[in-house]
Amino acid sequence: MVCVAAGLGSAFVVTLRPMPFPRKLLNEGEELLLDLRPHWLFLASPTIALVVAIAFGIFASRWNPSSGNLDLLVTVVAIGALVLALAWFGAKYLIWNTTNFVLTGDRIISRRGVVAKQATEIPLERVNTVFFHQSVFERMVGAGDLTVESAGERGTESFTDIRKPAVVQREIYVAMEDNENRKFARMGGGAPTLSIAEQLEKLHQLVQQGALSPAEYEAQKAKLLGA
Repeated sequence: MVCVAAGLGSAFVVTLRPMPFPRKLLNEGEELLLDLRPHWLFLASPTIALVVAIAFGIFASRWNPSSGNLDLLVTVVAIGALVLALAWFGAKYLIWNTTNFVLTGDRIISRRGVVAKQATEIPLERVNTVFFHQSVFERMVGAGDLTVESAGERGTESFTDIRKPAVVQREIYVAMEDNENRKFARMGGGAPTLSIAEQLEKLHQLVQQGALSPAEYEAQKAKLLGA
């Protein structure tokens, strides 16, 4: 994308830098853990259309038909296709650049919108389950959809074109545990103490949720049991 934009001038290249999540929107002492843009698959269709339009424009510039009217028609079509492809790519890029999937130590935030902004916030203490879905191709390129089930008003929120959703899922579960430990610490009780049986049950839940592999489960289980 940068190579394509380079031909359009250095000013446009500067705008290709992703817009970070505004730090002023974080609460005091809130730690930013993840700030993600949608996966590049979000831009795949307009990028392909732009490449095809450029290729057609090159073809049209080198084609010399016997009819002048045909030459004019092909030129107009090529210019129109290039303008439409650029407009589509530009619009999709603006959406990509202004869409944030953010994980902090306290909440999950989805923020999007070029002019009018739309945001969704899910406190970590309300999150029940996080799961993801990937097609075969999405798994190959490291993309997927993430779904968060919570005790909020909507109950379920889905997020598309997430980068490495399995990693994001695990980071959310780690952040949830850290958030819970901080709550106990603020109450003066320190980190919660769980029995071995409770810890094993918690590990088993993480395996079922996909946040922990069977091998990791067995390793943690062996540590708990002193094996």
